[in-house]
Amino acid sequence: MSDMISQAGDSDSKLGSDPTSRIAEVKEWLGSEFGRAGKEVPDFEYTPRSVSHLHNLCTLSQAKTRAAEILAKDFRLKAAEYRAQAARIREILESVGMAQENLPSNVVSSAQVLANVANLLNIRDTELSSFLVAMGDITLRKISVEEKRTKVEKDSKVLLDHTRKAIARLTYLKRTLAQLEDDVAPCESQMDNWKTNLAVMAAKERQYMQQCANYKAMLNRVGYSPDISHGVLVEMAEHRKELEKKTKPILDTLRSYQDLPPDKALAALAIEDKKRQYAAAEKYLEDVLHSALTTTH
Repeated sequence: MSDMISQAGDSDSKLGSDPTSRIAEVKEWLGSEFGRAGKEVPDFEYTPRSVSHLHNLCTLSQAKTRAAEILAKDFRLKAAEYRAQAARIREILESVGMAQENLPSNVVSSAQVLANVANLLNIRDTELSSFLVAMGDITLRKISVEEKRTKVEKDSKVLLDHTRKAIARLTYLKRTLAQLEDDVAPCESQMDNWKTNLAVMAAKERQYMQQCANYKAMLNRVGYSPDISHGVLVEMAEHRKELEKKTKPILDTLRSYQDLPPDKALAALAIEDKKRQYAAAEKYLEDVLHSALTTTH
């Protein structure tokens, strides 16, 4: 039947290749189809695209109509054959005294049930073998349907499990989103506080860097060098204390000279002696400082 339809379609496609003939075929087909429905053909513009589309529909419709006519003719022929065969069977049954009106009602009803079952099973006769084959086919189809049903139930359970998990995850995500939305305001206030503290710390950093630069400039002005460390200063302080201990008796002696009677010659000699002692003490202090600086290097 499909070959017949395809051949009809191919034969129709060869016809009406001319645009004018195509439009004529389309108009004729539309008129016949709308005429059957008792309606008029609506007005529209016959463009190349619409004519091509309608011509394809026309070709397909005509092919299907021819195929339907062939099937209807075949069915009518088969119905006539079945009626003739039924008439012959009826004549045979009447000749042997087994007409339907002569049979008991239970036999007629049983035969009718048997015929209905045969029609239901789609078999052409009421032989036992045909019933067995039909029942076997139904059994196989039942088994196939049960297998498909089992598979569908398993797939449904899997999908139901996935759906439950998805719903649980969606609920968790909604709860998390609500919690995050509640935490937005406190976090924003904390961020604002951090921004304020950061601005204060940046200002303090600039201030400390300026103070550090000022201190460095001050140290440069007073002649500070990295060689002067805390240890050197402590050592110099200790030497200063030792020098003070050594010079204190000299100073006390000089102060005692203030109580001596004024004698210019003796006073001059004593002063010169004390100057020499003082100069020696200063030289000793310079040597100690120089040796301390040399040791630190």
